[in-house]
Amino acid sequence: MPKLIWREPIETATIVNRPPGGAQAGPKAAPGPGEAPQPQTETRRRVITLGDIAGRESGGLVVLLVAVGALTLASDEFLTANNLANLARQVAIFGIIAVGQLLVILTAGIDLSVGSILGLSGASTAQFLVAGLPILPSILLGVGIGTGLGIVNGLLVTRALLPPFIATLGMLGIARGMVLLSTDAQTIQGVPEAFQAIANGTVLGIPNLLIIAVAVTAAMWFVLSRTVFGRYIYAVGSNPESARLAGVPVRLVTVSVYVISGTLAGLGGVLLASRLGAGIPTAGTGFELSAIAACVIGGASLFGAKGSAIGAFTGALIMGVLNNGGNLLAINAFYLQIAIGVLILVAVGFDQLNTRRSAAGG
Repeated sequence: MPKLIWREPIETATIVNRPPGGAQAGPKAAPGPGEAPQPQTETRRRVITLGDIAGRESGGLVVLLVAVGALTLASDEFLTANNLANLARQVAIFGIIAVGQLLVILTAGIDLSVGSILGLSGASTAQFLVAGLPILPSILLGVGIGTGLGIVNGLLVTRALLPPFIATLGMLGIARGMVLLSTDAQTIQGVPEAFQAIANGTVLGIPNLLIIAVAVTAAMWFVLSRTVFGRYIYAVGSNPESARLAGVPVRLVTVSVYVISGTLAGLGGVLLASRLGAGIPTAGTGFELSAIAACVIGGASLFGAKGSAIGAFTGALIMGVLNNGGNLLAINAFYLQIAIGVLILVAVGFDQLNTRRSAAGG
């Protein structure tokens, strides 16, 4: 396979503490005549922690396990098949958008337009279907709209040199205005049942939406951990100038992550329209903040170069579990918003603390 695409895992070596002077640890020869006995130096073994195994996602995994355990004890309905299926469908679309958002965050950027792109793609797909266009071309056009707007975002950042916040904030308003104008702010109904079955169907009892979300997450994990392109993304987020001097096509990589984010937002819009059986022009409002929150809770750093696809999806799961549990336990939704806000602050606080400790010990 071409080396520009495939990246072999890098072999690592285990470093152990050695006695001063480079001598090998272990039993030493008895001191000779007139020599003072030398103190024995013991090799200290480092304890393997959850962070060593799961990386930056370890904190999110702990929070997820605690939330699932607490809700299992608090509600008899949480682990029922119907509730888990509904939870999977709710989380899947957020997870897909969060994974796309993660790629942008890894380059130290941000995409505030994913919610509006989702609404435009979903409503446009519904319009194509109602107009008589077959299902597959309608889906491709809906996803293509997200891809096209992602290209525009990338060009605004790399060519027009606009800050990512400003470029995508402008696209947020443009895309939302386009969907409200094209639909006259009316829900598009009458999509075929075969289209609705895409998001509402199951395979061996597993919701299709969950299968698609897991497939997208696995694909992005592979790209980030096993390809040169994934290494380029982390390099750009760490130091774009150093990456450029090292031969990384910084502009191309930056445009690419916005394209992928827009494409996944478009896919999320198509799936949401399929799940609801209609194109809703206000769909996706606030989804961009939920996607960013999922990435941060899952271990991503808004300063770039830190995070993983699994962590972003884990963050989406945490938010979905909290919302689902709140509904089951009839908890005021405002308290859930406070809880999610606290999680974001704690996650960012721990990240900054670890960064300062690393810098002090480096």
